[in-house]
Amino acid sequence: ANVDACKRGSCSCDRGNLLSVNTKARCTRFDEGVYGLDRANEGEGHRLISAHRRFATALTVAAATLVSLGPVAAATPIFAHKTKVPTPVVYAVPRCTTLLAAMKVPTPDYISPYTKTPSRQLGTVPTTWYGSRLTMPVIAQSPGWIEIRLPQRPNGSTAWVRSSAATFSNTGFAITVNLATTHIQLFSRCSLILNAPVGVGLSTSPTPTGNFFVAYFASPPAAGYGPFVIVTSAHSNAITDWEQSGDAQIGIHGALGADAIIGTKGAHVSHGCVRMHLADQLRLRGVPLGTPVTIVT
Repeated sequence: ANVDACKRGSCSCDRGNLLSVNTKARCTRFDEGVYGLDRANEGEGHRLISAHRRFATALTVAAATLVSLGPVAAATPIFAHKTKVPTPVVYAVPRCTTLLAAMKVPTPDYISPYTKTPSRQLGTVPTTWYGSRLTMPVIAQSPGWIEIRLPQRPNGSTAWVRSSAATFSNTGFAITVNLATTHIQLFSRCSLILNAPVGVGLSTSPTPTGNFFVAYFASPPAAGYGPFVIVTSAHSNAITDWEQSGDAQIGIHGALGADAIIGTKGAHVSHGCVRMHLADQLRLRGVPLGTPVTIVT
């Protein structure tokens, strides 16, 4: 703290001459604009009081807290309040369900999430896939970001997109195709509701394994396919262009006349697609787009 020496005939403090007293008074200036007089020893003339140095800090704090004492309250410092930045949402996923995402608009996707420096962009996630609303499983989350499965080659493709770019839903359905047992299983919230024999790929055109999803429903090109075709995000590793379609997507459809071969045990009979008896196929009609499809051996 500083002390203002008293002048002959008057004593005035700086900062706008806030206080004036006679020559027998001593004027003491404290930090933070708090001023006081020491008249305890008027007969000693203009001798400065040094004791205030030890109490300057304590008196400053006291003055700042006594907000109810009129003039002292005016000296209370005003502090800016920090604005709390909301934490980006991470979506809760109920047990035995899968979080699904659909893009609001075509959205850039990245190899990893980032905060400041963008990571490598992989491409753009479309809003539709073969004319159908593209709905994809969310497989991981980071604040403000989601990792999604993609429907294109290569099999198993994933990418990160900003969660604000998506709309969300959930499904409790999940499909598993077991190539070793040649059976398909449908689960609803972890409960097995269908276990049926299927026809899967031959050794020359095997059904690919991995984690996929229901990409879209297609109209059957012929009666043997059943009333609909579930087209998955899986692609044949042995065929690149099936019947000049430009790709070889793995579908789940009717038996195409192989009901007897599939029988009750299943069989390796297809070019990679999963063939089902009609009665069993109809049990899959209600699964939503984005439903996980896991193909195992």
